[in-house]
Amino acid sequence: MPLTDSTQPPRTAARILSIDLFRGIVMVLMAIDHVRVYSGIPAGGPDYGVFFTRWVTHFCAPAFAFLAGTGIFFFARSGRTRKEVVRYLLLRGLLLVLLELTIIRFCWTFNVDYARFTLAGIIWMLGWCMIGMAALTALPPAAVGIAGMAIVILQPLFAMVPDLLPAAGRKPFGEFWEFIYPSGLSGPPGVIILYVLVPWIGVMAMGYGIGPLFRLDPAKRRRICLWTGLSAIVVYLVIGSIQAAQPVSHPDSGPPLPFLLRLLSQRKYPASPLFLLMTLGPLMLLFPWAEHAKGWLVNILTTFGRVPFFYYLLHIPAIHVGAILINYFRKGVLGAQWYATAPYVWVPPEFRWPLYLLYMEWICVVVMLYFLCRWYARYKSVHPEKRWLRYL
Repeated sequence: MPLTDSTQPPRTAARILSIDLFRGIVMVLMAIDHVRVYSGIPAGGPDYGVFFTRWVTHFCAPAFAFLAGTGIFFFARSGRTRKEVVRYLLLRGLLLVLLELTIIRFCWTFNVDYARFTLAGIIWMLGWCMIGMAALTALPPAAVGIAGMAIVILQPLFAMVPDLLPAAGRKPFGEFWEFIYPSGLSGPPGVIILYVLVPWIGVMAMGYGIGPLFRLDPAKRRRICLWTGLSAIVVYLVIGSIQAAQPVSHPDSGPPLPFLLRLLSQRKYPASPLFLLMTLGPLMLLFPWAEHAKGWLVNILTTFGRVPFFYYLLHIPAIHVGAILINYFRKGVLGAQWYATAPYVWVPPEFRWPLYLLYMEWICVVVMLYFLCRWYARYKSVHPEKRWLRYL
């Protein structure tokens, strides 16, 4: 059944369509890396197919945090009171944190041994960043954006904070501070911290800060987006090329990667300024295109982008179940034990999938979730009276 206008926001809200489109692209790309996790294929390496399978998904976390900030700007400027905005951000943030520690963690692992393994992942990070944004939104958007840039650029300073404490208090403080920024201390036992809050709250703040940009004249907005995106890409290419041209400093790290792969191999955990320039620069550059994009593929991606959290909650168990079935039909084993600490997975080499099988499962999952997301997007649009739906 083709998409109808009832599943789409009005075309007059072009800025909303562009945000939903990018969110949809992000959600679809994200699933590639999560299928890769269950396939057992290691991330990166010199193989170009595997490297770019992982690299293309690097755009997901920065774009999603950035666009979440922009979405908060529109929400805060939609006639709601300051109290309503704060209440929404606090409740939505706490809900994300709770779901990360319970349902999402179970969907990753299919086990209930929470004492052995708990993940502080991207949904955890987004939840706490939303809670932080409840305070930041009291400031003008420009101030919020500047504060976000400062957090991103000055993030190494956060690693020095534990050193300011007396030696006796450094270790217990470290269990808390490791959630903020890595400083070489030990986090809470049994908890794997994948996404710290810095610099990601800065990325979300920058997304909030560009909100007024979408209220400018389209021609002026287009120029600002193009210049901002191009400038970010040029800075990344210049500084990244200088770094990539340096000789390998650790001879035990194996044969050096080709220059192109070194240039693209920027630090994600925590996200370095170069990583964010590499990923957010193209996002800004493509905003003018997204405002006018049309066609069936755009409609499909926008559908995902309108209900991104609903998609997220479904895609992990769908991939997990699909992986178990593929293992059984390929090798006669379920391999459930390999995923007990997912997304930290180790699959024996003889059971790892070929790359084409990874993409086959990805396509199947995305197609299946499209129909569910289309139904849910319609359901939300015809039931505005159900306020709880805005949290999912």
